[in-house]
Amino acid sequence: MNKQQLFDNIKRKGSFLCVGLDTDINKIPKFIAEDEKDSIFQFNKAIIDATADLCVAYKPNLAFYESMGIEGWDALDRTVDYLRSYYPDQFIIADAKRGDIGNTSSMYAKAFFKNMNFDAVTVAPYMGEDSVVPFLGYHDKWVILLALTSNKGAYDFQFTKDAETNEKIFERVLNISQKWGTSDNMMYVVGATQAEMLSEVRKIVPEHFLLVPGVGAQGGSLQEVAKYGLNSHCGLLVNSSRQIIYASSGLDFALQARVEAHNIQQEMESILREAGLL
Repeated sequence: MNKQQLFDNIKRKGSFLCVGLDTDINKIPKFIAEDEKDSIFQFNKAIIDATADLCVAYKPNLAFYESMGIEGWDALDRTVDYLRSYYPDQFIIADAKRGDIGNTSSMYAKAFFKNMNFDAVTVAPYMGEDSVVPFLGYHDKWVILLALTSNKGAYDFQFTKDAETNEKIFERVLNISQKWGTSDNMMYVVGATQAEMLSEVRKIVPEHFLLVPGVGAQGGSLQEVAKYGLNSHCGLLVNSSRQIIYASSGLDFALQARVEAHNIQQEMESILREAGLL
């Protein structure tokens, strides 16, 4: 999916919502979890069917699938196939946070883009250019580079300043990585709890899409994210996981997921209208 197609979907749905499929076997409704071999996929399918018209992207966090071994990988593969078959307009992100030497990154890129047909994969920038560029060689596929995350440990490294240039590490990631990719194939992760820093991020990458996790259960404010991060083509994919997919543990879990997604979508539609993007 290219940049214009993604923006067209945002305008058509009045939404820049990404639903995080952080599907934990210990948190899904018990009546589904009893079917151990098929529970993860059946849960995902129900969430997707309930929310697909309200969002533009889904983001499976691979740790939740890898931890279950081959059954988890099978559930992930079936989830992607289901989206491709029934909701082909969805932008599908592999939240994998990969990053290794060039030949290894090439294999990761092949796995996610050629074999599993994801649209994007999250990549850690720490090992530099040769660990990222292999992901950029696929047409209409995206690298989503970790830039400024919302976890407590972000302060261990990401805000460290270079003694000579006074440049923070996350700023260096943004500056240097633009030599590798463009706003047509590279996005950046910027946590919602760092919303006040979004204006600084936008000074460096005004045209790139930002994937923003942390809204909802993690305390991030959608209004603040939009205030500092919105650009002329929206430029935001705001992820919500737990607030939506675990809205209920009862028989109405999919309905309640829809309610939560709808509430967020309505707020997003208002934001887009006020910005003149609808």
